[in-house]
Amino acid sequence: MKDDFYTFGGGHFWEDVFFYQKWRIQRNFITKKCRLLDNWDIRRHEGYFEECRQAFLKYIEAYEIARQKGHMVIMIHSLGQSKNIFKPLWRTVIKNGFLAAAVNYPSSQKDLDAHVKQFHFFLDHLEDIETISFVTFGAGSAILQRLLSDKADWQTRLKISRAVEVAPYTNGSALMDSLSRSKMFGFIIGPMGQNLAPEKAARLPQIKGIDTGIILSNKPFIEKVLETVTGTRTQRLSSEEVQEITGAKEVIEIKDHHLNTFNNERICRSVVNFLKDGRF
Repeated sequence: MKDDFYTFGGGHFWEDVFFYQKWRIQRNFITKKCRLLDNWDIRRHEGYFEECRQAFLKYIEAYEIARQKGHMVIMIHSLGQSKNIFKPLWRTVIKNGFLAAAVNYPSSQKDLDAHVKQFHFFLDHLEDIETISFVTFGAGSAILQRLLSDKADWQTRLKISRAVEVAPYTNGSALMDSLSRSKMFGFIIGPMGQNLAPEKAARLPQIKGIDTGIILSNKPFIEKVLETVTGTRTQRLSSEEVQEITGAKEVIEIKDHHLNTFNNERICRSVVNFLKDGRF
């Protein structure tokens, strides 16, 4: 076994199951073997989860890693993406005094139930944190809705402050459902796309008990093209309709034309404003 090996962070075949001061333990969704990555995504150890966790304890002492404490923002990406889409938001969140954990999950490889199980495991092993908030993008909102509707041990230990959903599939996505069934696009979208079919999305539990804000934005150009090619189209809801369906505290719309939505400074500022004050 060779350690100290640079990786690309495991965007599609690895799932984050532990996070501490930018170090993370990832689990391969096929083999179930784990690896410990440092804050530069360099592999420091391989083995099962507890083996990697014990290895991390040694690195804490050797590198004098400071204890993490404060309010942590958990970021959940959408289909076919990785934690890297959150880099602009991550920097803004950190500047405003929060901790941040952008979580990788193999979005194109597993279904909604499996993703929710990963996040339960992740939060069960989130150490030295008392308060958390969530930011989701696209399909990440479906994971959060299911996650918060379950009863779990971590919910008695962690206080949930607020949640912000950016461009959520509030009424599902006929496009994602269609693409997930295609051999050509199935690898990118995977089985999770079928969980976003409008009839299934309508049965997802809405977030209750915490302040939730939603930021709507225009559809990306590529999504409009794919809707035309596949002949699918999901009804676009107004901010008033989204608020009525979700019960969100506040819903706003921000037009965006960036390839990465979080390169939009106004969106990042609005997310942080809501996390701090409950208002965009």
